[in-house]
Amino acid sequence: MTWEVLSIIGTIAFAISGAIVAMEEEYDLLGVYILGIVTAFGGGAVRNLLIGIPVSALWQQGPLFLVALASMTVVYLFPKQMLPPWKRWGNFFDALGLSAFSIQGALYAVNMGHPLSAVIVAAVLTGSGGGIIRDVLAGRKPLVLRSEIYAVWAILAGLAIGLKWTESPVELYVLFTVVAALRILSYTYGWKLPRRAVGGE
Repeated sequence: MTWEVLSIIGTIAFAISGAIVAMEEEYDLLGVYILGIVTAFGGGAVRNLLIGIPVSALWQQGPLFLVALASMTVVYLFPKQMLPPWKRWGNFFDALGLSAFSIQGALYAVNMGHPLSAVIVAAVLTGSGGGIIRDVLAGRKPLVLRSEIYAVWAILAGLAIGLKWTESPVELYVLFTVVAALRILSYTYGWKLPRRAVGGE
């Protein structure tokens, strides 16, 4: 198991989720591709801007762009065949993507010598930023900010890496497993953070 494989899994999961949201909102073909690409790569682009990596670095991920395009094309052409398995396994693959991308973002920030706060922000943006941008473009309230616990697990990954609790490859794989497992448990059992509405009775 390598980070490249995990990045591919995360890219597929996020691209498909963006494409499905676009189809639910009845976007045209171009809208489906744009929303899918934004979901898969938007978090990384914002992260790069904030921690000082040239945004052009994203264009070095040519193979991942092809993977994302192929995934979205399959979903668009065969929605009836793809949606049932996605509803069953989508959250699982999304959890793998969240974990892999959060760790990847945190490592970027650490390697550039940024402080803990920047490491956490990089982890959160890489892991969940694409989903936030997707929901905003689709005219929805971002699910990661109001529904199941999601971004918290990215924060945990950022803390573990920023505080140097995990440094060796083995420790990073353990962290990946823990973060993914926590995300799976949170949607399986419906864990939610406290929230309070203002107004009303």
